[in-house]
Amino acid sequence: MALCSDAAMVLYYDIVGDYADHDDWHTYEHMHERLSIPGFIRATRWVAQSCTPKYMVLYEVAGTGIATSTDYLERLNHPTPWTTEMMSRFRDMIRGFCTVAGSSGFGLGHAAVSVRFTPVEGAESTLSDQLVREVLPAMASRRGMAGVHLLRPVPPPPMTIEQSIRGPDTPMSWLLLATGYDAEALRRATDGHLKPQSLERYGASPGMVSGSYVLNYTATAQEVMRTEPNPTLPADVRASDGVRS
Repeated sequence: MALCSDAAMVLYYDIVGDYADHDDWHTYEHMHERLSIPGFIRATRWVAQSCTPKYMVLYEVAGTGIATSTDYLERLNHPTPWTTEMMSRFRDMIRGFCTVAGSSGFGLGHAAVSVRFTPVEGAESTLSDQLVREVLPAMASRRGMAGVHLLRPVPPPPMTIEQSIRGPDTPMSWLLLATGYDAEALRRATDGHLKPQSLERYGASPGMVSGSYVLNYTATAQEVMRTEPNPTLPADVRASDGVRS
């Protein structure tokens, strides 16, 4: 298995206002907080190159049961002041916990392609089998590639205070996620194996959504265990570029 586990939470969203402010919050406070929750393993933040939404965030987790765990829901229902402020700026959130139905290759490249799609009713098994047996290995075997993964969503998690601030989330669809250390090689692999007509022939509904992303930040739960949380920042200090202490 190329990812750190067999399950993940995936988010896509846009932000109103200053992106740098979002990235500061997400890095300084939010990722450390999330990775301190039991069952969270690794987090990666990706930024769109020529697509929307702006952000794709992947949290690798020990299992999809984390979605209803006491520790996770406790955190989402008691957001920090900075998180509360940030949640009101979220737009077009797509979010869901997923099982990793299959993976090929290993490692994490800096370039990523995300392909979201929905199976035709009744074609789920055929589509999954075709992708896992044929498409994922073929893509991962190409020069310049790292890991290629098929993720399938589980039922949406319950409504929380954080979600109520930003508004209802759009549930996740199926997701094929590929990364590579060579962005041009990744583009060629995508063009060669993930054409819309090919996915539709395997059993996907028309209307797949593709996007290119680049790795912006990553951290692991092991790093968080070795690092104290950053001090809470007053609103007037958050914009500072100097030392925060």
